[in-house]
Amino acid sequence: GQLEELLYDVDPTRTVRVSQSGESFTVNTVKYPIEKRVLRSEGRIGSSLFQAAQQVGLSMPLTLQLSKIFGFDIDFALDLRRGDKFVVLYEEMFARGRKVGDPKILAAEFVNGDKTYQAVGYQGEGGKIEYYTPEGAPLRKSFLRTPVDFARISSGFSLGRLHPVLNTIRAHRGVDYAAPTGTPIRAAGAGKVSFVGNRAGYGRVVILDHGRGTTTLYAHMSRFAQIRLGDRVAQGELIGYVGQSGLATGPHLHYEFRVNNEHRNPLTVSLPMANRLAGSERKAFMQHARELLAKLQGRFVVASVSAATVSNTR
Repeated sequence: GQLEELLYDVDPTRTVRVSQSGESFTVNTVKYPIEKRVLRSEGRIGSSLFQAAQQVGLSMPLTLQLSKIFGFDIDFALDLRRGDKFVVLYEEMFARGRKVGDPKILAAEFVNGDKTYQAVGYQGEGGKIEYYTPEGAPLRKSFLRTPVDFARISSGFSLGRLHPVLNTIRAHRGVDYAAPTGTPIRAAGAGKVSFVGNRAGYGRVVILDHGRGTTTLYAHMSRFAQIRLGDRVAQGELIGYVGQSGLATGPHLHYEFRVNNEHRNPLTVSLPMANRLAGSERKAFMQHARELLAKLQGRFVVASVSAATVSNTR
């Protein structure tokens, strides 16, 4: 009928232990060892990136990371071909046999048709992990090529298209991405919300102003994210969800890219790159890249374990 000991798992890495000592209690926090495992997976595209990644054991967060890393150069709704290949070197953390934290891609390679793309993750002076080519050029560009994940193009950029609702020939100055209702839509580039609301046949619309005369438009949304007129959004930030508001025969995103109010084809417009590494930071990156790419080409698992610690918190 007396308390002898109480154990409370705060999370997989920590347990609070309360034990009775005479008329008082002693409270300790036990910290379990964190095991970092570097793993390598490779797959081949059959019907989709998601299916191929799932078959080789990549989780959804890792698959999304992979698509975002190469999403500036590969349109995963249009460019994927059966037989395309990918290799991923990634890090996962475990405590007491359970995964903890978020997995992280260290390096990756994607073969799309006759083109091979390589990416190396590097945490620079700013503290944020960015991905670069082995030569130190950033993969990130000022704009994402595709603002929705795992969608397919249902209608391309055209100056003469039969409108599916109005049944007339009209210019289609954007790209339609068919996706299930509720699929997240993300800002193609950093910018300011210049319009959010309803606009005739476009339905629910968000327009972002990226400066220097460049704007992007996102239409037919089912609902908006938590954004307001005048808000500043970061590249990749959630701005709304796919729907079929306005003149639409099915759920999709209608996406437009404009420069000085002139429409450009989002699939072919030249996208400027972010800043390159330079000086001592580039030198450090090159050594880092050589090591990771060597691991990317091999077949092995690396694990490093930190020691368990106990701290008193009475």
